[in-house]
Amino acid sequence: METLLLFGLAGLLAQLVDGSLGMGYGATSTTALVAFGTAPAIASASVHLAKVGASLASGVSHWKFRNVDWRTVGILAVPGALGAIVGATLLVSLSTGFASVLISSILFLLGLYVLIRFAFLKLGKLITDKRPGGRFLGPLGLVAGFVDATGGGGWGPVATTTLLSSGRLEPRKVVGSVSAAEFVVSVAASIAFFFALAREDGMNFLVVAGLLIGGVVAAPFAAWLVRLLPPRVLGAAAGGMIVLTNAWLLMRVAGAGSAVFATVYAGLVLLWIAGLVASVRSVLAEKRMNALVGEDSPREKARQATRG
Repeated sequence: METLLLFGLAGLLAQLVDGSLGMGYGATSTTALVAFGTAPAIASASVHLAKVGASLASGVSHWKFRNVDWRTVGILAVPGALGAIVGATLLVSLSTGFASVLISSILFLLGLYVLIRFAFLKLGKLITDKRPGGRFLGPLGLVAGFVDATGGGGWGPVATTTLLSSGRLEPRKVVGSVSAAEFVVSVAASIAFFFALAREDGMNFLVVAGLLIGGVVAAPFAAWLVRLLPPRVLGAAAGGMIVLTNAWLLMRVAGAGSAVFATVYAGLVLLWIAGLVASVRSVLAEKRMNALVGEDSPREKARQATRG
């Protein structure tokens, strides 16, 4: 029961991040499993099996809130599934030691990318009259699916951030569409892992159940929250957590000394704090700018003239 509650909470928090940002469930959950000593292939397989239910609940929730562009989902999902199958097969074929380094490295880079992107970079301009096509979505889905299965996470960080930066789709529909397409990718990865791990032992279905239950519970709230919560702050917070956890795992594998460990970790903590401060400042600056624009709008001037 303790295991179920622990990973249920992990699944809830991971889905809260993922459903709000369109990324983070796999990276957050896999980081937790690997940190607890789970073999990389088993960790990725467990997370993807849990994501089948969580992504379905997330996709339905986003659909109800009209956050989904089904054309984008259709083009993105199929190559994403193919990439996931290739990635799952590759991960299982690697040795446990090499796979641990590979998966932690991918998660570290993904976390660093999410932290820097949401804390320090512009999130992209909105261009609603230029929808993404097959030449753009096909390769994107293939790469995102491969990284997702190989690293235990990465579908959202690759697909969502690329779509957001392209400016070809409304931000809330980017999050909803990527979340909906993730269901197909998760099913494909789970099937591939099932056949590839047929002779393996160690899959803890209690962990899978906890991640699944937590994700399903959080999905509707996350879909609603995407309209309200500043993505910068949540993205910076989640990215920093993923970076710190996987940096610890990588340095442990590398046998880093205490001095190196302390120096690197202190630098990463300072980067995280700076990212959180920068994200909060950006949100406040955007609110002030929006307020000024609202005051200068013709409707607001007419309202003030009427009051006067």
